[in-house]
Amino acid sequence: MIRRYGNPPRPGQRHGLRPGAYALLARDGRLLLTRQSEPEPEFQLPGGGIDKGESGLRALHREVFEETGWTIGKARWLGSYRRFAIMPDHGRFAEKLCHVWIARPVLRLSGPTEPHHSAHWASPLAALDLLADPGARAFLARFRDLV
Repeated sequence: MIRRYGNPPRPGQRHGLRPGAYALLARDGRLLLTRQSEPEPEFQLPGGGIDKGESGLRALHREVFEETGWTIGKARWLGSYRRFAIMPDHGRFAEKLCHVWIARPVLRLSGPTEPHHSAHWASPLAALDLLADPGARAFLARFRDLV
């Protein structure tokens, strides 16, 4: 059974399944986070949806680059969790199936290419306070010794 974090599903509302790939990006004892300024400002683990026909690992590389401008290496899968969310930019409700990896940021090629995103470094302790998603916080707390 995959653990659920956050709010329960809205009664009577259909929540389409949306798998996603997210990363704890550790380098020199710090984590690389993304801050999305719209629709609501919040810090997140870099990552996002896995497109149809795309592997989770491929999506992870693509999403991390789009949201941070960094390439990554040595990705290792840690586990998965679920959460129910409103996706205003997609105009729908979703049951997100979040697959989490730990990886090393290797090379910064550019700034984020995805609109309204910026990359930020934080200590693991600060990241626990910054991350908005309780599932992301739980994975960081569980695997903080790997950072």
